[in-house]
Amino acid sequence: QVQLQESGPGLVQPSQTLSLTCTVSGGSITTGLYYWSWIRQPPGKGLEWIGSIRYNGIAYSSPSLKSRTSISRDTTKNLFTLQLSSVTPEDTAVYYCARTITIPVTTRGQMDSWGQGTQVTVSS
Repeated sequence: QVQLQESGPGLVQPSQTLSLTCTVSGGSITTGLYYWSWIRQPPGKGLEWIGSIRYNGIAYSSPSLKSRTSISRDTTKNLFTLQLSSVTPEDTAVYYCARTITIPVTTRGQMDSWGQGTQVTVSS
């Protein structure tokens, strides 16, 4: 069974870059027709898809966040990463990594497996 675990700082200062890592176990990020995705949920709001990287290394981003988003992977460590630049308090959210069947991700039903989530707060 695939397991995903998010890691990264819980507090980021405004204008800085948010960096998160998702470590995957129980399955390779280079096999299968899956997307390896980042999703967030701001307080009191619904899920927001940030972007994904596919098994073949092609990355996709939400149009609203594309200019600030970079998603990459390290196949030797079986992990993928998110960098979100120029953050503001509006980027405060619980960030999830997930294996998804399709994108963009709008519902939990699209998530085949997902991590427990990590709270990221943007504040000075």
